[in-house]
Amino acid sequence: MIRIALTVALCWIGAVAAAFETVQGRVQVDVVVDGLDEPWAFGFLPGGDLLVTERDGRLLLVKESEITLVAGLPEIADVGQGGLLDVLVPRDFARSGEIFMSYAKPQGRGAGTALMRAELSLEDARLSNVETIFEMKSGTSGGQHFGSRIVEARDGSLFLTIGDRGARETAQDLSIETGSVARVNRDGTVPGDNPFITQANAQPEIWSFGHRNPQGAALGLDGTLWVVEHGARGGDEVNRVQRGANYGWPVIAYGRHYSGRSIGEGTAKTGMEQPAYYWDPSIAPSGMTIYSGALWPEWRGNIFVGSLKFDYLARLAGDPLVEVEQMSGDETLRVRDVREGPDGAIWFLSVGNGTLYRMTPG
Repeated sequence: MIRIALTVALCWIGAVAAAFETVQGRVQVDVVVDGLDEPWAFGFLPGGDLLVTERDGRLLLVKESEITLVAGLPEIADVGQGGLLDVLVPRDFARSGEIFMSYAKPQGRGAGTALMRAELSLEDARLSNVETIFEMKSGTSGGQHFGSRIVEARDGSLFLTIGDRGARETAQDLSIETGSVARVNRDGTVPGDNPFITQANAQPEIWSFGHRNPQGAALGLDGTLWVVEHGARGGDEVNRVQRGANYGWPVIAYGRHYSGRSIGEGTAKTGMEQPAYYWDPSIAPSGMTIYSGALWPEWRGNIFVGSLKFDYLARLAGDPLVEVEQMSGDETLRVRDVREGPDGAIWFLSVGNGTLYRMTPG
């Protein structure tokens, strides 16, 4: 276990193991890093190293028994739910040295979801050739619903989830990327098969729209993109994302406004997609991985999602998809991110106690 303080004081303490029961038996949960301040995401580097983002604008390199602040980040808007958010280590990192991060980019009096590319030197923990390759059209303010999960598609293009920024009606407006999944190439150019690339007044990066605030995203075992998104009061959704599809927010939803008022026109409308699964009451879902079955073959293809509200790991399976298990313990406090590690372990990041955990069979 590596423990860090706010000053990034470093020391090696040794693993601390806990355990809890699951449907498939006992699992062991080891602390990897603790003392984190508002952690948002993590990524695996070759050789066992890690990157961890903290929302207030810090990128940490976890290398053996040392944690180092990575230098070279651009200006980041630390506002509300915005800040330094997701990190993606692409499949070719060992060759390219590139990483991608999503963040809230200052835009005049507001801020918008943006995607940066940078080269990372592991030797001196520094970014170089930092470039914003995509930013949503400016015009939003406030600190809500940045979305911000990044997923590398099989063809190397990048998906980026973007929340509605609290301006819910704009999730149906293709002239701005709020409430959408965007897709770009690694250099920020628009793939030629994006669905709205030739449509007048539409932002060409949009892949799907009608989303509220997707804070989890992952590729299925067949390469299909899935997202999990926050509803309002009820109606958190898991969606299988299709090219050009409209997921309905705020015209249809399985929930109500926080005031108790109904949302839109009901739960279904022609031309709008239904969720693969929804929660009511809301669990505040964040983070998502679709499991390969490496250590738990019986979980192959299962979806794991963190709950910020009820402090557990949700496991979903079946067709139709259902939540089949809630995994909880003292470690699952406000789970922000969930990923499968290179060895098949399930890793999760707890905001509630500022700790990164690794889960293996007990």
